[in-house]
Amino acid sequence: MARLEGKVAFITGAASGIGAACAKRFAKEGAVLAGFDRDEPVGGSGDDWKAAVELAPGSTLQTGDVRDDEALGAAVAAAKQAHGRIDILVNSAGVGSGGPVHLIEIEEWDRCIDINLKGTFLASRRVLPIMLEQGSGSIIHLASVEGIEGFEGGSAYNASKGAVMLLMRNMAIDYGRKGIRVNAICPGFIDTPLMNSVMGMPGLEAVRSRIEDAHQLGRFGRAEEIANAALFLASDEASFVTGHALVVDGGYTAGHRFGIGQLMGLDDD
Repeated sequence: MARLEGKVAFITGAASGIGAACAKRFAKEGAVLAGFDRDEPVGGSGDDWKAAVELAPGSTLQTGDVRDDEALGAAVAAAKQAHGRIDILVNSAGVGSGGPVHLIEIEEWDRCIDINLKGTFLASRRVLPIMLEQGSGSIIHLASVEGIEGFEGGSAYNASKGAVMLLMRNMAIDYGRKGIRVNAICPGFIDTPLMNSVMGMPGLEAVRSRIEDAHQLGRFGRAEEIANAALFLASDEASFVTGHALVVDGGYTAGHRFGIGQLMGLDDD
């Protein structure tokens, strides 16, 4: 039996990147999908959503912004009406942002906080009544290693993802006795359109290389590797896991290398 057979998953940011990879992985395991994204799926990782729909007939993608509570409410209601339940919520919608506090524009700060944090809150707020009625559910927030430790110039993004981590823990406390598990995934730097929109800017080639090297596996992660972790948290295999931040970062937060490995024959660089 597939691990998510008969379950319904509502995924924000479903048209590309990690959200689309989660959709495809969940569909392979038997879930029906209700996607929500401000964009239509196009090329690249957007093909994951198209593949997910082929694997899970009846899946739908609603277009809307996670900052729009009414649009979210309508999409959640449509999913409930179509499928009778929502078992899994993946809050994957997010944006990157940069700038130290004294330089970042207020509008940019608000955009990052509103999409990454408020969008997570709004989607959760809309889905939770359905899960409370069912007496079951699994909610997965996409946080970041940048919600665990700082990253230069990342004031708004760091703040938003750190807040998502604490929101996750609060929700795990509030809803655990109601049969609802709430966890977060903290990816390292993942090769997605979101990361490439930032790290692909001119002048960041050397920075990108240093960040890649900071991952102890020597590479950036892939969206499907995050989707595999999300599948575990969504499935009954994680039935005793709640309030947990699962770090999937290729060793980025494990520590640092200073060249000693070369002296011991452990570093090929």
